[in-house]
Amino acid sequence: MDGHPDQPGQESNGDLRSQIRRALKAIHDGRSSNSLRQEASEYLEQVKSGDQAPYHGYSLAADKSESDVVRHYGLSCLDTAVRHRWTDYSAEQNMALRDWELSLAQDVADQDPYFIRTKIALIWVEIAKRSWALDWMNMDEQLVHLWEGSLASKELVLTILEVLSEDVFGHEDATAGLRGTDLNRACVEIITPMHAAVDVLHSLYHRSRFSDQDFKELVGPMYGHDTIQLFQQLYEWSRVDATDIDEAKYLLSKKLSEMIYNLGRLLEERPGLIEVESGLDSFFGLLINVAKNNSLQVSITALHVWVKILGSEKLMASTSVAPRVPELLEICSQRVIKYEALPEDSSNPSVIFLNEDLDTMPERHAFLGNYARFCKTIVERIVLHQPADALYHILGQAEQAISQLYDGEPAFSVQSYSKTSVPFLRLDGHCSVIEAALKGSVRWLTGQAGGNVGHEQVTMLQNLKVWCERILALNFEDPLVKERVVHLAVGFATGPLKKDARFAFRVFEYILDTKFFDDPNFPAYSDAVKDLQNLCIHELQRLAMKFPDYLITIFDEVESKVNQVSRSNAQDDHTLTRYSSILFIVTHRATSVDPQPRQERLQHFVQPLVAQWQSDELTNSLATFDGFCELLGCGGIQQYVSQKDLHKLLDWSAQPLDEEGKGLQAHMQHALDRLPLRATKSFLNVSVEKLEQSSVPHRMACDLWGKALPLILPNLLRLISQAHTFHDSANWKGLPVEVSGIVQRILTDRFWQVGISKESRDDFYAKVGDTKHTVEGLASSIRATIRAVRETGYKLLFYMSLLGEHFYGHKWLPQPLSEALFADAHALSTHQMAILVETIRPVIENCPVASRSHFLPPILAPLFEQLDRKASAEWDKLERREKGSEERTSLDEEMRDESILRTLTYTSVMLVVSLLDPERPNPPEPQAVNGTAHNGLPNVEHGNVRAFILATPEILKPVILFCTHAILMRDTRSCSFIARVLGSLVPEFETTGQIDTEVREYLSTEVLKACITSLHDPYFVDLQKDLAQLIASILITYTPRTDTPKQILLSLPSMPADKIDRAVVNLYKAHQNMRKQRAIVLDLLESLRGVSISEQGKVARTDAKKVRSAIQERYMTVDMQEEGMKKEPSPDLGGVADIFGQP
Repeated sequence: MDGHPDQPGQESNGDLRSQIRRALKAIHDGRSSNSLRQEASEYLEQVKSGDQAPYHGYSLAADKSESDVVRHYGLSCLDTAVRHRWTDYSAEQNMALRDWELSLAQDVADQDPYFIRTKIALIWVEIAKRSWALDWMNMDEQLVHLWEGSLASKELVLTILEVLSEDVFGHEDATAGLRGTDLNRACVEIITPMHAAVDVLHSLYHRSRFSDQDFKELVGPMYGHDTIQLFQQLYEWSRVDATDIDEAKYLLSKKLSEMIYNLGRLLEERPGLIEVESGLDSFFGLLINVAKNNSLQVSITALHVWVKILGSEKLMASTSVAPRVPELLEICSQRVIKYEALPEDSSNPSVIFLNEDLDTMPERHAFLGNYARFCKTIVERIVLHQPADALYHILGQAEQAISQLYDGEPAFSVQSYSKTSVPFLRLDGHCSVIEAALKGSVRWLTGQAGGNVGHEQVTMLQNLKVWCERILALNFEDPLVKERVVHLAVGFATGPLKKDARFAFRVFEYILDTKFFDDPNFPAYSDAVKDLQNLCIHELQRLAMKFPDYLITIFDEVESKVNQVSRSNAQDDHTLTRYSSILFIVTHRATSVDPQPRQERLQHFVQPLVAQWQSDELTNSLATFDGFCELLGCGGIQQYVSQKDLHKLLDWSAQPLDEEGKGLQAHMQHALDRLPLRATKSFLNVSVEKLEQSSVPHRMACDLWGKALPLILPNLLRLISQAHTFHDSANWKGLPVEVSGIVQRILTDRFWQVGISKESRDDFYAKVGDTKHTVEGLASSIRATIRAVRETGYKLLFYMSLLGEHFYGHKWLPQPLSEALFADAHALSTHQMAILVETIRPVIENCPVASRSHFLPPILAPLFEQLDRKASAEWDKLERREKGSEERTSLDEEMRDESILRTLTYTSVMLVVSLLDPERPNPPEPQAVNGTAHNGLPNVEHGNVRAFILATPEILKPVILFCTHAILMRDTRSCSFIARVLGSLVPEFETTGQIDTEVREYLSTEVLKACITSLHDPYFVDLQKDLAQLIASILITYTPRTDTPKQILLSLPSMPADKIDRAVVNLYKAHQNMRKQRAIVLDLLESLRGVSISEQGKVARTDAKKVRSAIQERYMTVDMQEEGMKKEPSPDLGGVADIFGQP
């Protein structure tokens, strides 16, 4: 650092500064050409890598007359020197770096931009991780001295401590990891006295790993009465009014609530390490106060803690919990309402806070779903612990609310009907609370003396029955209210009152007697009536499944009543079939009568369906694409589309449908109803749903359907195949070439999905209903018809798979099944492919051991080939769009497409996980078929499916190829799972067999390259520990057997052989310490690792109130088991391929 400056040039300090200013100006000037920017960037990188870079960096950063951009560049020079060249410097040079950093820190002022102050703090942390408690022994004194300075100095100290504690305790930081425990100890000693620093405490207690000693020293004191009182005072000070939100206080309130959540989480994890005399009562009181906060984002953390507390036997034994339960029950009962249904301009304080915190409807859907789940779980667990008091309180409040349903609101009116009326929302909230309470009561009843019912239980059950009968005696005009009551009544019958069959029949009759007064003139009301009818049939099926032995004793009465209602209410064949399925269920599931007459009666349901599947008309129609179109009533679509010039219309939803178009819609619906698809689905579903393979009903289902499957499957597979070919525009030969692009527009699904759609579910379906008689409505009818064929076909295959060897035992089946599912799957959209994978996955998983060798290879090999092709192509398309090399669509469409692609990727990855999970058990053994086990198939080794796949190259190769590409797919959850799966495979290929050698070489080349490439990508910065662990596994396991991993590493720029050799030796020494292994790999690849956008020195202005912590992001995801993901801009990865020395 003190020698002559090397390249670029031999400029004086003044000349160098001038050059740096000009280069930075060229980069940030929007008028600069790309070539000029690239030249300027290369110059600045050369300066940064020179021997004099630290000195120049300090000089630029310390000179406040320079611009902020120049000063920030100077800091980045220092940062680079510390991160990448620290070990190359002498002790004196390192001391100089530290002194320069201390000088910059002491000179921090309030006027300095936030990003300058933050960068100085980050450099301090990087130096601390390398020298604190080694040769830098007085850092704590220097921090105290800084703390005594200005506000900016205090902020700097807090930032240093926060980032340092996160890197040491929370993040997989390579530098901190290589230091071992000495850095941990130093952090414990310096941070303990700073209780008032909420950010620091949040970072410290967010960590998940504490030794018992650390827990007692760091965590235990936080539950002391005085400390909790301090937090209580701070919380009360930070509370804000919804109509006058102080942003600084509100942010503090959120941060404090998260820190309290972490304290609650730690308490639940190790309650035995907390001193008895600690102030737990005060802590629980603080939790109640936070839970009552009108801001649901503040409140949710406390509710999450209460879920944990109520699930802990040790904490529930504390005398401090019980007094808090009534207030907690009241909070949750009031908060179980559909906030998303309230108008955005509502004066409800919680809605005002929601509008402040959540910008998008998908975030709101996910967050409110998690909030409601916590409330319901709390109610359930309270009832489990205090059944009588809690239940009676809940039921009393609900009955009072029902009796006053329309108080203060307009009377019910069909003309002004709304699915989000205040009366309905009131009832819905109370019903949700009751349903949660019923779950708790069932758990309590089950746990009482082995299920024996005593006086207390009898009294409670009788009171529940009387309450429910009072509700059933009331009259409700609103079909949605009626629907809610029906569902609740069935919950009583199948829940705590499940042993009272007579009461269940009372509910059964109540549902059958429900009238459906439809009025098509008012679509919202009419849709609600249809929803009520569908719900009623579904609930009748549930009751038939739960109480078949009672209903069979009065079967004639039941049959007469069901047939009478079906004739009166059914408007189509499908509804008639669903009513008939109720009688089918009773006949099939009843075990108290002779099976022979039941079997004969069941045959009367099935035989007509089999005859339809075997009809010559169906077979002939499915022989050609045109015949398939005519079969579904779609034969005239191509001509209609062409003649009406639909490709010239921009907004199909604004174009009314003419009579010809309406005729096509009606024809398609009629044609779909004539197919045996939905009727077969109804009867096959109820034949196998929720049955154990050893049960009598399951054996009856096998006897009933076993001979029918070979007669149904050929045409079923043709239907699925033709439904797939329908999505390929090449088959629409009736369209002129110039309009063939319209096929994709017609077949692009409109769908609602939580976490994706902007509007509510009800609003979405209302919008779809409004376009029924438009051109968009016609396109929707076409999609719905094909979707019904496709997805019903998938479902039938799943139901058939539950029949075991009666399905899998047919050796002719796998190849035509594979062709039907995958031959034309490339034409499916990303969304449709995800549905295919999700629906077919259980068909794969249910395969019996004896059928694996002939069934799985023809299915899995083409499946993963299609998934790899589809997912890789779509991710490439997305990357090209982000780079600007492909035409962009609207932002909404791009967000939707990316979300759907993530769904497909994750669904595919979870299939891999399920197949390669070493702990996954085999499916149950199939029953004997025709008196011979496994249908005469030879015995095979009963290893799990993972062992089978690893021993079957034709499956293993496409699976590993997909996994290799999945590491590069920019989806955090998926990449994390795949890295772990591949890591588990590495030890499987240590031996010298041909397959082992081939796979080992592939893992040592392509998988290792993919890991390094993703490690280079800033998007994967949070997954570097997973990638590093996989790389470590490859190096540790394979370097004794092959030189390939070392050769791959040698092909990287600036990667000398001795550095690799040292890393490998250190990996062997750290064989039992995975964190150390990851730190060694990350240190080895430090110069190639991607860094987050914030670490790249980008100057970004962030809206502070929109910055969210990991906990907040987690509550805004549909899957609460995964951390939230934030989409970052795609970095310029040009030259990544060159890392491996490729052209």
